[in-house]
Amino acid sequence: MFKKILIANRGEIALRIMRACRELGIATVAVHSTADERALHVRFADEAVCIGPADARRSYLHIPAIISAAEITGADAIHPGYGFLSENSEFASLCGKCGITFIGPSPESMHAWGDKVRSRENAARFGLPLLTGSSVLRDAAHAVEEANRVGFPVILKASGGGGGRGMRIVRASEEVAAAFSQATHEAEAGFKNPDVYLERFIERPKHIEFQVLADKHGGIWTLGERECSLQRRHQKVMEEAPSPALGAEKRQAIGERIRTAIRETGYTSLGTLEFIMDEHGELFFLEMNTRVQVEHTVTEMVTGLDLVALQIRAAAGEKLDIPDTRTWSFRGHAIECRINAEDPKTFAPWPGLITEYFTPGGAGVRVDSGVYGGFTVPSHYDSMLAKLIVHAPTRAEAIVRMRRALDEFLIGGIRTNIPLHKRLLADPEVIAGTMSTRTVERIISEG
Repeated sequence: MFKKILIANRGEIALRIMRACRELGIATVAVHSTADERALHVRFADEAVCIGPADARRSYLHIPAIISAAEITGADAIHPGYGFLSENSEFASLCGKCGITFIGPSPESMHAWGDKVRSRENAARFGLPLLTGSSVLRDAAHAVEEANRVGFPVILKASGGGGGRGMRIVRASEEVAAAFSQATHEAEAGFKNPDVYLERFIERPKHIEFQVLADKHGGIWTLGERECSLQRRHQKVMEEAPSPALGAEKRQAIGERIRTAIRETGYTSLGTLEFIMDEHGELFFLEMNTRVQVEHTVTEMVTGLDLVALQIRAAAGEKLDIPDTRTWSFRGHAIECRINAEDPKTFAPWPGLITEYFTPGGAGVRVDSGVYGGFTVPSHYDSMLAKLIVHAPTRAEAIVRMRRALDEFLIGGIRTNIPLHKRLLADPEVIAGTMSTRTVERIISEG
């Protein structure tokens, strides 16, 4: 097992990793920017190293500074969390060259699954269902040709990233060339990779993802799915497990194909395979995220597993002792709300001083947060303040519990999106579990 882990991240995920390390008896090193000097992850770590100014490019994304901090403190492993460098195969490779374990998949696996076009190829090889689509588009003419072949509407996507960047929905042939130009420029700017591809566009899809875990001894576990359809501008707002749209038979069938793909590609660590569900209930593979997800907490609540601790143990070469999950039975239902510092109407980020901070409690309530009363939320990073997670025997009870918890969550001095979460949980479509990725925008438009 590792003796000391450097956590190359900030906020709630840094604290989440820290907690797992402490329970495993591992010392921790926090890295931070000048803007995060008073952050909780800095205060709770065994050691802390300032690695640069507020600009993430010069701190949390500055690879030489992070590697130097690991070497100076004697850390034998680095946990990247999510975001920042978590899916950077070059960073993972450099860690290995420096004799530091990267807690995640190998650089080769990351490269094979992290690129969307390559991951589609893997999916096709191992029988995962795919939307009709293209390979990397050579130029605008090739894009027009492929769009006409697939049939409109289509969506152009960046091969090297996500989050809505490099995406364009196209409904007519004459729109393709302009959309291709915009998508490639956005992909180059955002991911330093101009490659884009296209696939058939589903008007009202559901977004469902499957959690997988693999160790270096051939152990592979699928840990069920998460419903992630409640999104705004391709960013998830609320997640739950299990999905109300998926039955045991389909869950098991997809799980078998996922295990085959993971086994045959030699993937080890945590990973998430994302799928889209059409109006007929058919699932289609989208991409794989080769890291821990923000929403891993809902899977933890319905499985009783500490996914971060298991990820660390797998990276250390341990043989994991998890029961066979091929006939997995969930323990109740879990919902997560992402609490962001933002205007609840315009959704503009709302940094500033938190004057009051009281988190909800009671049975089945969990709060993962990186802030406190008196902390100044910086303007330089993601606006998420906390993740509020509830667990209950049934989905209906989980909704009631989440409403109660949201009413108890007091954050003063800044604005948050708590009002939006309350509106979502009062919407008939959400209550019925029939929401799609268009639901949040519809609710916002209704005022």
